[in-house]
Amino acid sequence: MKKKLVAFIVCLVMVMMPMLAACGGGGGGEEEPAAEAAMKVGLICLHDENSTYDLNFINAFNESCKKLGVEGIVKTNVPEGQECYDTAGELVDEGCTVIFADSFGHEDFMIQAAKEYPDVQFCHATGTKAHTEGLANYHNAFAAIYEGRFLAGVAAGMKLNEIKEAGNLKGDVPKMGYVGAFTYAEVVSGYTSFYLGAKSVCPDVVMDVTFTGSWYDETAEKEGATNLINGGCDLISQHADSMGAPTACENAGIPDVSYNGSTVDACPNTFIVASKINWSPYYEYVINAVQNGETMEPDWTGTIATGSVELTEVNEQAAAPGTVEKLEEVKAGLEDGSIHVYDTSTFTVEGAALDSYKADVDTDPAYEGDTEVISDGYFHESEYRSAPYFDLQIDGINLLDTAF
Repeated sequence: MKKKLVAFIVCLVMVMMPMLAACGGGGGGEEEPAAEAAMKVGLICLHDENSTYDLNFINAFNESCKKLGVEGIVKTNVPEGQECYDTAGELVDEGCTVIFADSFGHEDFMIQAAKEYPDVQFCHATGTKAHTEGLANYHNAFAAIYEGRFLAGVAAGMKLNEIKEAGNLKGDVPKMGYVGAFTYAEVVSGYTSFYLGAKSVCPDVVMDVTFTGSWYDETAEKEGATNLINGGCDLISQHADSMGAPTACENAGIPDVSYNGSTVDACPNTFIVASKINWSPYYEYVINAVQNGETMEPDWTGTIATGSVELTEVNEQAAAPGTVEKLEEVKAGLEDGSIHVYDTSTFTVEGAALDSYKADVDTDPAYEGDTEVISDGYFHESEYRSAPYFDLQIDGINLLDTAF
């Protein structure tokens, strides 16, 4: 009888223990809180991983999300139209509290979404309107990439000097070619800073620029680079997003300075170096600010000091001897302020030096200049607004077409 009673008591205890635990019993322990759901952030891309430009954003986004323990959702091949607004709405529905977009033409649709969803933060790269729009949840960001392009230009200039000393120039003076997408200030700022970097070490260099009318058109970019090579260019660079120009250079054996990432694997004989924006510091700044309930700047500019402007590793198989050391020297000068990319003593416009210029910083419909940007002997790019506004056509650069 006792054995049966003991067995009954044991069974009863085994049945009751889970019930006691669920009620906080069985020793007085407290219920463990449910794990908090990970923050969700979204990224809207104009193209996909086949675009060096978009891939640069995607890689930094994924790395930052992993580092900060948040869930990232990437939407690719989103046109610069109503599709951007629709995609932003989809990301809100999926639970994103921060949404990034990577292309200039996305801006108006990101602003539209920001007005529709005031509890979500919208962050747009390369845009121009956040500092005048007055929305607490809409922000622009860019980096001082003109400094990176200047450095890349230095590497190009050293290569041109090497070609010149070997007696292998195609013409009488060193000549570079540049494949640009559009005649926007962003592209003008980019090719001008690249040219000035080359000119700082190769004073007699000239440059031809052609445009494709698209950020990503591999056929047009390859054709543009090929035409520049056939036109006597000794070296090619680009502000367009495909492998078109680098491939043309590798096929022709012409040195190439790329953009947004190394092309050394596909172009081992001609790739020298590339400049790029590292977007991780901005992603992390925004995500941390939202998590901590902090106010964000409407317009954020990354620099070399913030780790936002970088060069890829120099391909010493193609670069001139001493390039790595020279780049470190110039980088130090940019960081300490002893070198300014747009030093007005280093260029002229229609033969004249400039001591004053009003740039279109506030982006009015007529694109009229509204802000004095030359002081202390240089043009202050990306200081009054993150997106570039340098739009001067300086001497030494020849535009082959301006239709775009």
